[in-house]
Amino acid sequence: MWWRFSRAEWKKNKGEGNRRALNRIVESNRPVGILAFQGEKPIAWCAVAPRQDYPRLTGSRILKPVDEQPVWSVTCFFVARKFRRQGLTVELLRAAVEYARKQGAHIVEGYPVDPRQKPVADAFVYHGLASAFRKAGFREVARRSETRPIMRYVIGKNQKQ
Repeated sequence: MWWRFSRAEWKKNKGEGNRRALNRIVESNRPVGILAFQGEKPIAWCAVAPRQDYPRLTGSRILKPVDEQPVWSVTCFFVARKFRRQGLTVELLRAAVEYARKQGAHIVEGYPVDPRQKPVADAFVYHGLASAFRKAGFREVARRSETRPIMRYVIGKNQKQ
């Protein structure tokens, strides 16, 4: 919900209020993301929706729009601890692109971390790592910060940008 609300709204709704807001979005059938399961147990999450659903991206000097093209945005991930470092983020990205494609998207964009030092604590990579985006076929299109590239996957264009 961080990207969907202003800072003040997010703080005001922190915790249960943000959970209720997310439930309302899910119930309205608007896109929110995808889940990965092991059997029937959810083990990972990837937030993906049209960029306009994330107004805080527009206000960010680092993550502001690259151009006027309509894009879907991947904003965050959660992978249960037991399943981390197994390539699940790459699979989630591939599934997010496919999901967005089925909804009519032509470009999927992400805002991963490209750390200067490794390893990086899990708490700091909820946006994903640039290396995972590259493995999933995303290409860097802008970088306004040393550690935060903007990466895109152009659907059906053989990745030409």
